[in-house]
Amino acid sequence: MKTRMLVGALTIALATPFGVAAQEAEDMSNDGPAMPVTMSMKGLHDITSGNVMATAQLLDEEMYSYQPTEEVRTSGSILAHIAGAQFMFCSAAGSVENPNTENFEETATTKADIIAALEAGFAFCEDVYSSMTDERGAELVDFFGNQMAASAVLAFNAAHNYEHYGNLVTYMRINGITPPSSM
Repeated sequence: MKTRMLVGALTIALATPFGVAAQEAEDMSNDGPAMPVTMSMKGLHDITSGNVMATAQLLDEEMYSYQPTEEVRTSGSILAHIAGAQFMFCSAAGSVENPNTENFEETATTKADIIAALEAGFAFCEDVYSSMTDERGAELVDFFGNQMAASAVLAFNAAHNYEHYGNLVTYMRINGITPPSSM
């Protein structure tokens, strides 16, 4: 069931920015699309990171500690988790050592700390995207002990971002806040 849900969510997520990103790639080259897979993945990353970052900035300090039940993470913990995950996923996709040694869920405890961690994580991924090509994206990399195409790791990152953005959307709706993707 979880696998079907992940595949379905990933399919929808990948389809959404593909047309825009492919058009941008085509516009950059007179010979047709240049790196359509990489451009599509970058477009998807931009959408997910934009919604997550807008959420981080929108929520007040009090909402960072909001937790609908004690069994789930707080809003701040989710955002800190997303920040740390950027380093994990993008270092794997880029075949580079993860430069982050912090567990942001433990060390980033204020809105300002978490926003700084998100900015650093998203900037790191931007660097990985800047050196990614479709050819490089097709190469296999180690990901949690499995061999996966680098572009699939980037897709997994975007799906992970949206998984947790969905959690945050629920938190915001419960509190009468309109999520950035609905504004």
